[in-house]
Amino acid sequence: MKTGEWIKGIRDGLPICLGYFAVSFAFGILAVESGCTTLEAVLISLTNLTSAGQFAGLTVMAGAGTLLEMAATQFVINSRYMLMSISLSQKVEEKFQGVWRWILSYGITDEIFAAAIQKEGSIKRSYFAGLLCLPVLGWTAGTWLGAFLGNILPQILTNALGVALYGMFIAVFVPKSREDQRVLTVVILAILLRILLYYVPAFAQISSGFAIIICAAAASAAGAALFPVKEED
Repeated sequence: MKTGEWIKGIRDGLPICLGYFAVSFAFGILAVESGCTTLEAVLISLTNLTSAGQFAGLTVMAGAGTLLEMAATQFVINSRYMLMSISLSQKVEEKFQGVWRWILSYGITDEIFAAAIQKEGSIKRSYFAGLLCLPVLGWTAGTWLGAFLGNILPQILTNALGVALYGMFIAVFVPKSREDQRVLTVVILAILLRILLYYVPAFAQISSGFAIIICAAAASAAGAALFPVKEED
């Protein structure tokens, strides 16, 4: 393993690690509030490494959803990683084979993909290993600390810290919505659909997990129909 490439990966992964620690701390608190043990919360983060998917998964678990519901929810939310994997697979070095392809698929997140795809030249195994180390550590450690403190801190304080989850989603959607009217339209459509499914009695039997799937798929389809991407000549 080339030390120089590994260190460069570590350096690029450090800011991602710090951001992940803060978000996963909120996940850890929410996980124990949803009935998970500290160990279960840590294992979820260690084996999944997907913020939106994990938060949505907790919603399905808390609502006693089915395995089919969980699988469908995760597929819809995480399907973008398939495209990221295809893109990165064209940029990695020839030695990136076998188990390293599995590591690549495990470690792809929005932030790790952004860091890797911007790297000049091919992505070496040592670089990706370094890039992956700290974000996984930060995500897992933040989850453990949040779950641990969630078990001992007063309820009023953990409830206040749980607001960080909503802050994360606001931080993701609001800036992009202000820049792009199309994103704002799709977000508003998804919100209106969720309100409809929640308050209209006819939809009362739809579980929260399937409601997420319906809102995401319907709003995305509406966005694709309203704002088609023009093909370049």
